[in-house]
Amino acid sequence: MTPEQYLDALMSLPGMAHPQASRDGRWVAWTWFRAGPAANVYAAPTDGSVPPIQLTDTDENTFLLSWAPGSQSVVVAQDTGGDERYQLSRVDLDDPLRMHPLTKPAPGYFMRGGELHRNGRWLVYGANCDFAAGAEIEPTWIYRHDLESGERLPLARPLKGAYIQPQLSPPGTHVLYPRADLHPADHQVWLVDIDGENDHEILNYGDQVKVFASWFPDGKRVLVLAERETHRRLGVWDLETETVRWLLDDPARNVEDAVVPYGSDRIVVYEVQDARPRCSLMDPETGLETWLPELDGNLLPIAPIGDGTWVGQIYSSRQPADLVRFPIGDPRPEAMASLSRVWERTTLRATDLSQAEDYRWASVDGTPVQGWLYRPQGTPVGTIVYVHGGPTGHSEDAINAQIQLYVHSGFTVLDANYRGSTGFGMAYREAIKVDGWGGLEQEDIRAGIQSLIDAGIAQPGKVGITGTSYGGYSAWCAVTRYPVETLAAAAPVCGMTDLVVDYYSTRPDLRPYDEEMMGGSPDQVPGKYRERSPIHFVGNVRGRLLIVQGARDPNVTPENVRVVRQALDQAGVPYEVLTFDDEGHGISRPSNQRVLYLRLLRFFSDAFGG
Repeated sequence: MTPEQYLDALMSLPGMAHPQASRDGRWVAWTWFRAGPAANVYAAPTDGSVPPIQLTDTDENTFLLSWAPGSQSVVVAQDTGGDERYQLSRVDLDDPLRMHPLTKPAPGYFMRGGELHRNGRWLVYGANCDFAAGAEIEPTWIYRHDLESGERLPLARPLKGAYIQPQLSPPGTHVLYPRADLHPADHQVWLVDIDGENDHEILNYGDQVKVFASWFPDGKRVLVLAERETHRRLGVWDLETETVRWLLDDPARNVEDAVVPYGSDRIVVYEVQDARPRCSLMDPETGLETWLPELDGNLLPIAPIGDGTWVGQIYSSRQPADLVRFPIGDPRPEAMASLSRVWERTTLRATDLSQAEDYRWASVDGTPVQGWLYRPQGTPVGTIVYVHGGPTGHSEDAINAQIQLYVHSGFTVLDANYRGSTGFGMAYREAIKVDGWGGLEQEDIRAGIQSLIDAGIAQPGKVGITGTSYGGYSAWCAVTRYPVETLAAAAPVCGMTDLVVDYYSTRPDLRPYDEEMMGGSPDQVPGKYRERSPIHFVGNVRGRLLIVQGARDPNVTPENVRVVRQALDQAGVPYEVLTFDDEGHGISRPSNQRVLYLRLLRFFSDAFGG
């Protein structure tokens, strides 16, 4: 199979995001990428009686936000060309492909969340807009939007910008939401009633401590995850008494998330160890846990659907993300029934996909680092280092179409989980803050390359690097720091080049994250922002360079590319540019991914003398 043919086959495997079960347990909905010209929303009955139903069919990315209380419709968000300025709409299960607008298209502000009240009239969301003044603002306020009268009642007015997504209680009486008013690294939880009264803080464990919360289905309790120095503890907050009862406080446990699904009397605890999820069901009264067995691959339970049966998501590097129905007491693959029927959409089989191999090395300071190594058949033509974004996130044993194409075409690929990644405990995640972006986490990646060379897996001068967002920034760091004898080529995708420019041009809710990672704003620590900005070191570039950017990116804006091109031109450094006019932060449209991935394949092959 030629690379083009193999890529076409890969493009038939849709990527799944945000699966959610309906409140009555009869349906599950999700967002699928690569199932059409743009992302769209699908749903399937949990009894598996019929194939998935396409709920939206659009040329712009459309994402699932929430189920309406009656379980007969969903709320979706659609932007324009990846600009992240969403319009919210309702789609009914009995009238698919018809979107009923709830808010106006292409707003001049960013919206967060979107849940319909049980009365069907109110829509609750966050927006960085003062509607009374008609102006976009820095902080995200919480609104109750009356869909009949058009009134937008501000329920809460946080003081500073932050990523704030409100959560409406199941009875519709209260709204939970986070604030970060005290410190860039904080995350307190506040509560306000549906009429905008009694807005007050309910969970605060320090100015630099993150706390997360979500509703129990009864609307009388809140599930709490509060960070400590080494771990997250889990507890239950009572609405009547406003007190917390802690259930889990164990430094040996790396709890990444937890939720109480509708129809369940158990907490689903999502723990991750060494980038692999392990899940349990916890009794909220006693704290006793029932562990799901470890499987070959990853299984995430989503919600019960009756008679001891659950709906969940399975995936691995040889298993595309699939929604399945399974008995909770016997979650073996042979006991599962596919709901999304993903394998029916492709001619590929598991044996056509490359297996992720757990790979370990030591960084320059002795810190152990993990990544996923993919090996091609036969003699490799070179090595490509793929760097995940975030940096707060991690690469999993999961299908990445770009990586699979590289390996099929003869490249070895290392997918590195550098310090700052989740999935390895709080200490590892927080270690990136010790010296900020562009510090030791970049040395983790460099040490991974050297480990491959020392082991004879990679060859000096036949190594390239790429990644999107923070992965793009890491590619910039590498090409401005590594000698050409080690690194032959870099292809940063939507990567920061000047951290000062990026800070002032990005979305307002992202600036506190920059300050948290860098130890302050550009005005507070100007030296660090300059030292860690690749733009000031482009004169060091010796390898091949391909710059990729989405023209509508509101996160790492095109201004990053404009200023670095000026610097490269002044330094006389050759480079290539690939811009997608209809993309935002990351290249998501299948037609554009096909262009990008084949271009990257040729780019690295040429750089390695292929």
